[in-house]
Amino acid sequence: MTNLKSKLQDDLNTAIKERDELRSSTLRLTLSAITKEEVAGKEKRELSDDEVQKVITREAKKRREAADAFAQGGRPEQAEREKAEGEVLAAYLPKQLGDAELEQIVAQAVEEARAAGAEGPRAMGAVMKIVNPKVAGQAEGGRVAAAVKKLLAG
Repeated sequence: MTNLKSKLQDDLNTAIKERDELRSSTLRLTLSAITKEEVAGKEKRELSDDEVQKVITREAKKRREAADAFAQGGRPEQAEREKAEGEVLAAYLPKQLGDAELEQIVAQAVEEARAAGAEGPRAMGAVMKIVNPKVAGQAEGGRVAAAVKKLLAG
């Protein structure tokens, strides 16, 4: 069992003992998503910490989207629950980059892409290829794409 997965399991046991319903249900759902990912495909395999982190990121994103949907649908109590679950999962993810840090990384990537001959809005793909490995797990794809578009247009 990987370090991150075993930490999730230990935290789940602690949450159950403390009768923390929110934490225990969130961690249960996340661990089941990890298990589902492990048995997907032709044969069962053990996920690495990076793969477990991607599953947690995906689950956190689902919570954010659900919270937005519930808020728009006039169900604030359910939206709060989804936000709280997202905050539980955020504790297991790396610290997110701030807007200034992200813009600095994107600006560097734009310069690299221009040096390689990519210009204008069509350089988006080249810039994203440079940026994505640098910000993996630290910034959501939509935020990265928006920052790249902004700098390429400007």
